[in-house]
Amino acid sequence: MTRERFIQYIQFEKRYSPHTVTSYNNDLNQFFLYIENEYQIFDIKDVNFLQIRSWLSKMIENNITTRTVNRKIATLKSFYKFLIIDGVLNENPMVKITTPKMSKLLPEFVEKEKMDLLLDKVDFGKDFVGVRNKLILEVFYMTGMRLSELVNLKISDVDISKNIIKVVGKRNKERIIPFSNSLTKQIEFYKKLREEILEANESNFFFLTDKGEKIYEKLIYRIINHYLSIVTTINKRSPHVLRHTFATHMLNNGANLNAIKELLGHANLSATQIYTHNTVEKLKKVYKQSHPKA
Repeated sequence: MTRERFIQYIQFEKRYSPHTVTSYNNDLNQFFLYIENEYQIFDIKDVNFLQIRSWLSKMIENNITTRTVNRKIATLKSFYKFLIIDGVLNENPMVKITTPKMSKLLPEFVEKEKMDLLLDKVDFGKDFVGVRNKLILEVFYMTGMRLSELVNLKISDVDISKNIIKVVGKRNKERIIPFSNSLTKQIEFYKKLREEILEANESNFFFLTDKGEKIYEKLIYRIINHYLSIVTTINKRSPHVLRHTFATHMLNNGANLNAIKELLGHANLSATQIYTHNTVEKLKKVYKQSHPKA
């Protein structure tokens, strides 16, 4: 029951995103399964920091990435903090757990020339599915919005007259993202085909399946992976890569870092600064290729 109360707490009181709630729930299920199988412990009050550390060590031995391990540590820290506040525990074993240092990975992105090739040369078709798929790619690339934000986008959130999209991000924080006239034409074309698909059904959601239902995350992943694989060989071909691409291209073309932060909906500038590393790496490459003494 303690676990269920915690999940309800982060879902309804903290208002974490559905994706985060699912991740936290999965992390806790894995943790308790390990504790029960390895130590035959079925009460959270009987778990100590050595058993928690053994779970983390086991994951590292199994080559689980540092990023994933750190996320699971964050889950446990939130969970144990809740247990202290809820009066279930008096002491927090997580205070003795150290977080492994993470190597900084530069965010992968698609080069501008390849995005131009994809959006200008690839034939998506003129039917509803083709037009929708191309618009999904364009919206990700031209606004930098998150996957959950695009899935939950409503018709009323897209204002063609003002060229702005209202999105609801993490912690239910709203922000406004502008878009270009070229995207306006694509949106108008999509909306006409969307009305034909709906027929008698009604939906407030902007992006729909070909059956008139709300689009879902797995379908979007398949769409992005398919079309990016046509123009790039990068390992990650996901909606988040297009978000990285948006930010990197904006920065490379002189956009202010604070402006990119606002467009992405980051809570602080440190989350946005990672994109400066891509720009620096690009400068280093140009320098090595161009300078006679490099």
